[in-house]
Amino acid sequence: MTSIIDDSRPIFVQIAQRIEEDIIAGSLLEETQVPSTNQFASLYQINPATAAKGVNLLVDQGILYKKRGIGMFVAEGARQRLVENRKEQFYEQYVVAMIQEANKLGITAEQLADMIRRGDA
Repeated sequence: MTSIIDDSRPIFVQIAQRIEEDIIAGSLLEETQVPSTNQFASLYQINPATAAKGVNLLVDQGILYKKRGIGMFVAEGARQRLVENRKEQFYEQYVVAMIQEANKLGITAEQLADMIRRGDA
């Protein structure tokens, strides 16, 4: 886990995103325990309540769940849900904008597909 904090986004959001990244990358597997809020607080030099707020974002989304007296764990199916969410975000952020720009420039769907394939090489 990296200890870099970006001042442009709230720290608790960055904690949640770091956990998401680790789940997607496979370094946090389903049904495994995630670091405690105190561990996050120590690593990032932040208040444990801030770390807890980031973890609770993922609990609210069903990505993490609490085992009473033990800690937080990655929920079954969490990686797949995160990947699906990320694909939808990718579509909305990049694909829609790319298609709109292509339309403005008179680029056909076939030309656009060729450009994408060319970038894949």
